[in-house]
Amino acid sequence: MGAAHKQQLEAQLWKIADTLRGKMDADEFRDYILGFIFYKYLSEKMDLYANQILAEDGIQYASLDENSEEGKEYLEAVKEEALAQLGYFLKPQELFAAMVARGKQTEGGFILEDLGKVLRAIEQSTMGTESEDDFGGLFEDLDLTSSKLGRTEAQKNDLIVQVLVHLAEIDFQLEDTEIDVLGDAYEYLIGQFASGAGKKAGEFYTPQQVSTILARLVTSGKSQLKSVYDPTCGSGSLLLRVAREMKKNGARVDHFYGQEMNRTTYNLARMNMTLHDVHFRDFDIKQEDTLEHPEHRGMEFEAVVANPPFSANWSANAVHLSDDRFSAYGKLAPKTKADYAFVQHMISQLAENGTMAVVLPHGVLFRGAAEGHIRQYLIEDCNYLDAVIGLPANIFYGTSIPTCILVFKKCRKADDSVLFIDASQHFEKGKNQNQLREEDIERIISTYEQRTTVDKYAYHASLEEIRENDYNLNIPRYVDTFEEEEPVDLEAVSQQLQAVDQKMATLDSDIADFCKELGIKTPF
Repeated sequence: MGAAHKQQLEAQLWKIADTLRGKMDADEFRDYILGFIFYKYLSEKMDLYANQILAEDGIQYASLDENSEEGKEYLEAVKEEALAQLGYFLKPQELFAAMVARGKQTEGGFILEDLGKVLRAIEQSTMGTESEDDFGGLFEDLDLTSSKLGRTEAQKNDLIVQVLVHLAEIDFQLEDTEIDVLGDAYEYLIGQFASGAGKKAGEFYTPQQVSTILARLVTSGKSQLKSVYDPTCGSGSLLLRVAREMKKNGARVDHFYGQEMNRTTYNLARMNMTLHDVHFRDFDIKQEDTLEHPEHRGMEFEAVVANPPFSANWSANAVHLSDDRFSAYGKLAPKTKADYAFVQHMISQLAENGTMAVVLPHGVLFRGAAEGHIRQYLIEDCNYLDAVIGLPANIFYGTSIPTCILVFKKCRKADDSVLFIDASQHFEKGKNQNQLREEDIERIISTYEQRTTVDKYAYHASLEEIRENDYNLNIPRYVDTFEEEEPVDLEAVSQQLQAVDQKMATLDSDIADFCKELGIKTPF
């Protein structure tokens, strides 16, 4: 998204947030804003597609008479095409622009009830079609009856109309597939209202710079990518970032797979896919607890990426020891730290020619007991660990803890080293969060791809070295970033002290002469 367009988006989002702020928590008004953004997108997409179909007849979709016989025939034809291609259908009177125009009317501008019907109609239009699972329940978080919108129906209506009018000012530029309206809106809202948004039970929104690193790691050297999977996909932006990186290589991702436990975020992920022109047949996003109820069992993926909730709780039930994902390790991750449970799950779904990159807290590098056992098994028995990358502290919204990226591959050779990169000191300090600059990202990726040893930045550790360190992966054990102080020149210091003594002696003499002239006693 261009700087000017992004500035326009942020200005309108601020106006909307300012309208809603004080009436509800940041998490809540974020969901309203993103839901209405999606409604606007679907409307504009529908209008654009319908106009293409009707172009030969010289008809504009928005001007169709829905009550005439001819209009009904056109609508039926457009509906059939739209359900097959877009996966949903909207009538002209249900379009966002039409709803805003009605809301602006000084008389009869009450749209609240009809707007609720329209949002339900979008979902209902998919019933019995291939896209039903992808659109079902998408707008369930937009409660237009909530008392938080106002005490009376009129107050609720006025507030929603204000939001839609502000949103109408945003140009989605549908023809530009590089524009990430939902992702940019999501990150902006969390950045502005981080205290209340983006953090739920250890879940942290992945900043775009970190997403870029993960995406570039798993697409490195790939000329094509059949599938990408994120077991904790959140709003789906990380999956889409992988597609963006592949597009830079002149290629595409064929299929997107993800799982998300939080219902609201799961809805956002499906919205995000649609907003980025991912056909409903090409993505499979499920809502469930990935560790307890994995929805993509038996499948393997060429690229696996994730930013799981840090040190989350999970059942660690002994029944999992018979689960193929965990059984080979002989131990389960602790109940209060599911980090390695997510790693084990992801490893089980990684294809033999695939690459996996996951963001984790630093504790996974050195904690002992069951985690130490699992870490040793991954390194010694499997030889899957390919790289350990230390990131700067305070780059995630809602937490200041330092994090790392672990990269895994199943196709490593027995004598392959593990690359350690310490990028923790390379960033731009920000007011609320630190930022990874473009040059910081490039340095990480180029170092990983070239697998070069760089003084005080990157080091190749043999499996023997890691074994000697008892499989402790703490980065300072391998990358020495200690800066030696310059040796003290004692001769120079001695000369400086002598010069000071001489100046003090001269000063004492001057003071004594001055006191003598005044006829007073010398103070020393």
